[in-house]
Amino acid sequence: MPTPRRSSARRRSGSSRRKGSQQSQRPLPFVGPNERLWVLDVPYGTQVDGAAWHPAVKMHLYVGRALPEHLAPYAPGPHTLGRFLENTLNPDDPASSPEPAEDLEPRQNQYEAADAIAERAAAGGRQFLLADEPGVGKTISAVLGASAVGDLRGAQRVLVVADRPAAITIGHWCRTITALGDSGLEWVVITWDRLEKVLGHEWDVIIADEAHALRRTTTKRWKLWAQLAGYKQPHDKAPFLIATTATPGHTPLELPYLAPAYAQAHDEPMKDWITATQPAATFTTALERHGVGVERGGRYGATWTTDANRRATDLSLVRGWLENEQPTAMLHRAAPWGPVPISGMPVTLTPREREAYEAEWGEFCRDMDIARRGRNTAKGRAALLRFRQKAGLIRVDSTVAWIAQQVEAERQVACSVEFVGTAADPIAERLRDSGLEVATIYGQGRFDVEDERLRFQTGQAKVCVFTTVASISLHAGETLEGGSQASTEPRVGVFHQARFSGIAGRQVTGRTHRDHQVSPWHIAYAQGTVEEQVSKVMVERIAAASDTVGGDTAGLTDLAELLGADWLPAASLTADGA
Repeated sequence: MPTPRRSSARRRSGSSRRKGSQQSQRPLPFVGPNERLWVLDVPYGTQVDGAAWHPAVKMHLYVGRALPEHLAPYAPGPHTLGRFLENTLNPDDPASSPEPAEDLEPRQNQYEAADAIAERAAAGGRQFLLADEPGVGKTISAVLGASAVGDLRGAQRVLVVADRPAAITIGHWCRTITALGDSGLEWVVITWDRLEKVLGHEWDVIIADEAHALRRTTTKRWKLWAQLAGYKQPHDKAPFLIATTATPGHTPLELPYLAPAYAQAHDEPMKDWITATQPAATFTTALERHGVGVERGGRYGATWTTDANRRATDLSLVRGWLENEQPTAMLHRAAPWGPVPISGMPVTLTPREREAYEAEWGEFCRDMDIARRGRNTAKGRAALLRFRQKAGLIRVDSTVAWIAQQVEAERQVACSVEFVGTAADPIAERLRDSGLEVATIYGQGRFDVEDERLRFQTGQAKVCVFTTVASISLHAGETLEGGSQASTEPRVGVFHQARFSGIAGRQVTGRTHRDHQVSPWHIAYAQGTVEEQVSKVMVERIAAASDTVGGDTAGLTDLAELLGADWLPAASLTADGA
């Protein structure tokens, strides 16, 4: 039976669940009769008359009976962190929630996903992995599932941790929650970089969007997440976790965020899978104890087995831990429109370009050799970054010409880049010089990213140059806010620079190849250079990342050897750490 949609009539104050005090020694402003504290979402570095930043809430505040007109644009919207803090500060006068929309009806497969999540929670589970392909509808499924879990457990609060860019992702999640109805729950949507701001509160259900962001246990993000998600708590006391991602990880060793589900599957406490002091080592040992092939003592520490047959067995094993649970602890549905078509796009360099490229490669090899002999990781990382930037800059004109040709053929082009100054800016500028409208989603604070996205989606701009890898939709025919439709011109994508991460690459292709829209992607590279070999490895890594519980990690080692960077830490090979 489909999960029923419920009204937003049941509403509870958040004040009763507030844990501890977030106030600093400086007291909150005095609030007089019939007044309230208004929290304002004022951009960093902006001065607004009447709004004062306060350390207790780390946001701007205003005291008054009503919000002045000039401050209204800074009022936080429903389900945002600002609105949550404002309601916490005004427990007797919380802002009302908007009514659900009448024009959003979830698909049957989204109701089915919500039912699966609810069944897992009803059976005492503490985590569910929603690993549907990009564009299948994980956002609506997760909201419906969280609402159902909240109803089962008498919950009060749901935290959604979304990927960046915040200007797009937070609005997308908040609009979805509003359209479906809040089910009487208090929802808060933040991005991964704001976890610290919600630590002082308890959460009944947590949605981890793009959960592969938690693959590394050495980051501040992981430490904050482990606290929020209750990794030290018993299974029956912890928040219920919904992890959503189409690309969980390259290997089983990159799945520590699934430790709660794995621990339950083996009827073991969390301390047997994750410890606060050595999370990676504990998780690796647990995997090895339960049959996953781990090789120790390598350059990068413990790694996954290189035996191909053992790898296939391992993938089946770790996936089975979740799929074979009764009720199941994971759900993966392939996209009915099929896998993304990916092909190489060789660029023949002119003699002058070839000369410049060879010079850059020679300089890079010399710098890497000097850095290697001195064991100077910082210099090696800098040399790798410089080479990738300059190699991409040499090919800008060819990418611009290809994009212009695609637009002339009545296609809209999504151009993925990694670097701004040596790729995004020159590509966008030269396209504009040729008379093309270009939407740009890069460079924090430069543009309103949602406005830029809509310029592309409505067809006003035929090209979108972007650096983000996830959480934006650029596909044809998208249903936009208000019921209008995005342009239906076919989308084609180009990687101006090959991604070293298969997860990042696959996430990028999912921006246009989604929701029943087939969008081919091309990887540009200089023919007859190391870029050609790197691009082939990228395709292999994307294919590996397509498996929902892991894939081939030999690609990262191959890249390191190709670039003479096999002595650098693995994280140095990617700009985004993916």
